[in-house]
Amino acid sequence: MDELELLKKDWETSSKNYPELNKEDIYKLIYKRSSSIVKWIFIISLLEFAFWTLISFTFKDSKDLEKMESYDVDYILYPLMILGYAVLIYFFYIFYKNYKNISATENTKTLMERILKTRKTVKHYVVFNLVFMCISIIVGVYIEMTNNPDVQNMLTRIQSEGEGNVTVFYLIVVGVSIIAMAIITAILLGFYYLIYGLLLKRLKSNYKDLKGLETES
Repeated sequence: MDELELLKKDWETSSKNYPELNKEDIYKLIYKRSSSIVKWIFIISLLEFAFWTLISFTFKDSKDLEKMESYDVDYILYPLMILGYAVLIYFFYIFYKNYKNISATENTKTLMERILKTRKTVKHYVVFNLVFMCISIIVGVYIEMTNNPDVQNMLTRIQSEGEGNVTVFYLIVVGVSIIAMAIITAILLGFYYLIYGLLLKRLKSNYKDLKGLETES
């Protein structure tokens, strides 16, 4: 049980001789803990970005990436990459701004509003990452289907056997792509729950504590 929980328990069971002092102490601890949580959300998002950037550089010289570059599809890849980086930088800025705003908060109502805003920002960040991942897979499959000589030869051979086989081939590609996206989404959701989800649960707990203080006022 942390310092805030101990103080809350004492506040609930103590006499009413010093209610204002006890409420102020609890508010200060909620404020301090909320500021720390939002700071860690900002730091973790930067570490996550650094991790994926490191991974991309690690596989920069891989055969699959070299093959992708040989397709001459920079007009697709570069705008997608720029969009991804631009949106991530925007979220980093919002996370940092949320941290600075909460650090400068002086009243309960404003702190509650900023906690809700931070929770919403994190949820939007997670949704963007998942959607962007799915879009990247779809784009990658499209590029392979339209530029890979082996795939083109396979399609030509399948077409010679009948149009029905082509339909089955595309259905298989779509099915495998959906399964891949579902698996990766599940893995990322598990990661985001363990990291951001637990922090958001603590923020939600802080919000409930602040709401209780407002009710008692």
